[in-house]
Amino acid sequence: MGKTVLVTGAGGFIGSHLAERLVRDGHRVRALVRYNGRDDRGQLDRLAPEVQSEIEVHRGDLKDPEAVRKAVQGRAWVFHLGALIAIPYSYQNPLDVVQTNVLGTAHVLDACRSSGGLERVVLTSTSEVYGTARFVPIDETHPLRGQSPYAATKIGADALGESYHRAFGLPVTILRPFNTFGPRQSARAIIPTIISQALTRPVVRLGSLEPRRDLTYVKDTVAGFVAIAGCDRALGRAVNIGQGEDISIGGLVERLADRLGRPIRVETDAERIRPAASEVGRLLAGTALARELWGWAPQYSLDQALDETIAWVRDNLPLFRVDSYAT
Repeated sequence: MGKTVLVTGAGGFIGSHLAERLVRDGHRVRALVRYNGRDDRGQLDRLAPEVQSEIEVHRGDLKDPEAVRKAVQGRAWVFHLGALIAIPYSYQNPLDVVQTNVLGTAHVLDACRSSGGLERVVLTSTSEVYGTARFVPIDETHPLRGQSPYAATKIGADALGESYHRAFGLPVTILRPFNTFGPRQSARAIIPTIISQALTRPVVRLGSLEPRRDLTYVKDTVAGFVAIAGCDRALGRAVNIGQGEDISIGGLVERLADRLGRPIRVETDAERIRPAASEVGRLLAGTALARELWGWAPQYSLDQALDETIAWVRDNLPLFRVDSYAT
């Protein structure tokens, strides 16, 4: 039977995919979307009309505890994806990121404590909490290290979730996706940045080409959210999901050039390089726990996922400002 569900951050990249999947699975979805002067609903506006019509949109801000309480009320499952996620923005405005990601998570957890009928709270973590890999693959025992203000806020939010589970018995579980990509992702992420520039410019401007990332297709990540929500053994735990393979940014450029059927010339843009002590050199997911708990296995190969992403970016090029750096 379908659940009553809240997705915070539903107007974002992963949130819109999760809301779509939940609707198609027969759940009754409420979306918490931050209000803006345009009154748009972010990426929810790009969903098929028959999906949009099944989503109840609740406008509010994570920093407003009353708005969050109203959104949570009557929901059985709460997927908390709402966050400020851009690492460059966290260098520029760290307090805004703290207030949204840490205080906002506290508001969600408090609202869930007082909500009747709640069955599960799924918090969204990130592989950035690990910092540069001290060993690979990175499993859940790896030390946490905040190498950016964004990463530090996510460490704090995860710790809050764990504490509310232990202190109050709140049915919290934490999903820790490694680098997710796919259709509807903005140019603040590396893959749409490369694709959009390569399709429109003779030279692609990037930061460092040495960092290595574990790239996971958004449909696989969404499948992880759905699976962990129904997994009692994951309660009180943070669980990694990822492809289980890593590739350097330079190698990714070559891979995309092959998929696009054209060479890609790269120039270094100093503005796009993280501070040296803040750069995360390598992320490679250890996913043994997710395999044990619910049989996690990604269904999309990197090439298949890149092809689907290329097709979406090509069809939506007007959305990308390729001449400016998206922070």
